[in-house]
Amino acid sequence: MTPHRPQAQSAAAPRPVRPVRPVPMPLMAFALATAGLIATAPAVLGQDTTTTHAYSNFGAVKYGPDMAHLDYVNPDAPKGGEISISAMGTFDSFNNYSRKGVAAALATIGSESIVSTALDDPYGIYCFLCETMEYPEDLKWVTFNLRDDVTFADGTPMTAEDVLFSFNLFLEQGITEYRRIVEGFLEDVEIEDEHTITFTFTDQSPIRERIGFAGGTPVFSKAWFEETGTRLDDSSEEPFMATGAYVLESKDFNRQIIYAKNPDYWGTDHPMNVGRNNFDRIRVEYFADSQAAFEAFKAGAFTYRIENSSLIWATGYDFPALNEGNVIKEEIPDGTVGTAQSFVFNLDRETWQDRRVRKAAEMMFNFEWSNQALFYGLYDRVDSFWPGTDLAATGTPSEAEIAILQPLVDEGLLDASILTDEAVLPPVNTTDQNRPPRRMYREAGQILEDAGWVVGDDGLRRNDAGETLGLEILSFDPNFDRILNPYIENLRLLGFDAELNRVDTAQYVESRRAGDFDLVSHSFQMGFEPGIGLEQWFASKTADDSSRNLMRLRNDAVDAILPTVVDAETLDELRTSVHALDRVLRSIGFTVPQWFKPVHTVAYWDMYGRPDEIPPLGLGYLDFWWYDAEKHDALIEAGALR
Repeated sequence: MTPHRPQAQSAAAPRPVRPVRPVPMPLMAFALATAGLIATAPAVLGQDTTTTHAYSNFGAVKYGPDMAHLDYVNPDAPKGGEISISAMGTFDSFNNYSRKGVAAALATIGSESIVSTALDDPYGIYCFLCETMEYPEDLKWVTFNLRDDVTFADGTPMTAEDVLFSFNLFLEQGITEYRRIVEGFLEDVEIEDEHTITFTFTDQSPIRERIGFAGGTPVFSKAWFEETGTRLDDSSEEPFMATGAYVLESKDFNRQIIYAKNPDYWGTDHPMNVGRNNFDRIRVEYFADSQAAFEAFKAGAFTYRIENSSLIWATGYDFPALNEGNVIKEEIPDGTVGTAQSFVFNLDRETWQDRRVRKAAEMMFNFEWSNQALFYGLYDRVDSFWPGTDLAATGTPSEAEIAILQPLVDEGLLDASILTDEAVLPPVNTTDQNRPPRRMYREAGQILEDAGWVVGDDGLRRNDAGETLGLEILSFDPNFDRILNPYIENLRLLGFDAELNRVDTAQYVESRRAGDFDLVSHSFQMGFEPGIGLEQWFASKTADDSSRNLMRLRNDAVDAILPTVVDAETLDELRTSVHALDRVLRSIGFTVPQWFKPVHTVAYWDMYGRPDEIPPLGLGYLDFWWYDAEKHDALIEAGALR
């Protein structure tokens, strides 16, 4: 489970990219956790064990112990230069693990974990800060044999004591939603010597999660935390002392951040790092909105842009630097699970607890017209929580799915129609005009009348108490207005007392966090190996205080299916259980699905190089792209850049 906090989201917001991709196990990198745990008992030994450089729950890992470098990098990539990017809004902290403050872009860029992953191996996890890992067949425990050459950014050595301190830091000061998930996963953690640490698991901890759970914690300097008095649950004006390739060079709050390569970085020659971490500096420029950022990009104020505006992508890239070949514009295939970007209802509010009212509101969003008139046909409709993958439920349920769903129907937790109906898809409108067709209005209107919401003389629907059917959409990005206003117009024509509440970034983050909204955009970012981390998104026990379960979902059927996903032992079992879960989530209807695209839309000044083939699981522009000094100098000589 990756560390997560509420962040401002804009239309088709790009996925976050880090120089080292987080471990794909749901319980890695612990922003969160349960109670302090300092072990004293030894691990269970005396049984046959495996000693290895890597681990996978499903089949063999791609890379062997003698790998020279990752297949998708250029091992001879030149080092040096700068890449500059943009960020929207504001920031006042470098702590991405706290609910306090607004975290800076790339705040975790200097963090590393015991294990890491590859962008062309969806299930493998590899020793990184460790030489090897050891475990028995039943995965009752795992021992990490740590490298003895790892140092923090201040030059001090990393030891097992730092690993244990960091692990306990998340257990003691992590956010509530995570603690509710992992409580009781560990029996003990033992430091065996300066570079050896063993995690012993309880029987209740999910087997597929264990190695990623133990090895995915970012490792921080115990001495630095104790000296500075820094807390994980508070904001921080400095990044935490860690072992990564980049450190903070300078900051100008709400304006600019510069990260610089640590010249004494311990891992430069590590096989997992060959051809990576190629830039000397990464500069982040902050802007109030994406249009201002785009104008700055055109002028060369920053040099790499992930385009998240379909309007700009379709119509804005007609300027001298592009036409003269000084700026490159391209679409690069994206092989990750599509982000299920959606509006979500606040289910804690009584109005939205009625599925009928939510359905009527969903019917008023005209994706087909929006995609043609506003998005220039660039997007696909989100039709699943795993869009574009074989994890998405399709058609009627298979016999294996029915075996999961039938007991829940028998218990009265699901309607019997789930066994025979096709998986719920978003309503289909028209491309002719924003207003949905009359049949859609008639159907939605009847649904609302059946739910007790009747149109009054002023055109607004009211209940028996005379209350209007209010719906406020929370937003922060003015560029999203062109999408929201047509939707609000349709809602008002149906009788909703709908309005847009656009606030600044800090208020937006806090309102989402506090549940002060009716409808807000949310990005469901799933992986290829779903597990216990799904509880942070969908479990009832996280609904009261979660940065992922923003909709406050509490559903007994969902709670009953989640363990089936977690306990899946084979890929077939995993797919089947995820299909069942996806089918049920979609039947509840707590979202208004938006859009996604299976490509990266990027533009950059022609001063960078990259491998011919980009791996499927990440764009890697801060990771394995590189600076081309000759191309940069040519731009300067041509007067294209200053």
